[in-house]
Amino acid sequence: MTQQTDQLDTTRQAVTYYQVQQFYAQQMRLLDSGEAERWADTFTEDGVFHQNVDPAPLAGRSAIAVAARRRIETIKSDSLTRRHWLAMLEVDEQPDGRVRTRYYAMAMATPAGGRLEVYVSTVSEDVLVRSGDSWLVEHRYVVHDGR
Repeated sequence: MTQQTDQLDTTRQAVTYYQVQQFYAQQMRLLDSGEAERWADTFTEDGVFHQNVDPAPLAGRSAIAVAARRRIETIKSDSLTRRHWLAMLEVDEQPDGRVRTRYYAMAMATPAGGRLEVYVSTVSEDVLVRSGDSWLVEHRYVVHDGR
């Protein structure tokens, strides 16, 4: 490889990394704002959401939306404000155009008039596919620490 090719490759990787970071910031903001259906729309139509605490993965955008709406309603009824924080992001571009990511995430909850508490700490792995200028989650696997 030439130095110019290396620089172009590094620039392309940096752009992809930035785009993925922006995608996650927007995706988590939708969830934290209670927009379950819009959050679910960030998954492919046949997307999968799987957690090690649930034996059966959620398959399909509509199932993901229903589960997210149910969870958001529980959080509201408990008078909690929920926030997600993602960090330690790894982005690995695949030859087929997909992107595999791995990141740590914390979900925090603050009761009305109370103090913030870390609800859960996780490691997540996603497979993302390009959708126009952004991304969609094809598969998400979330491992809750300590379980």
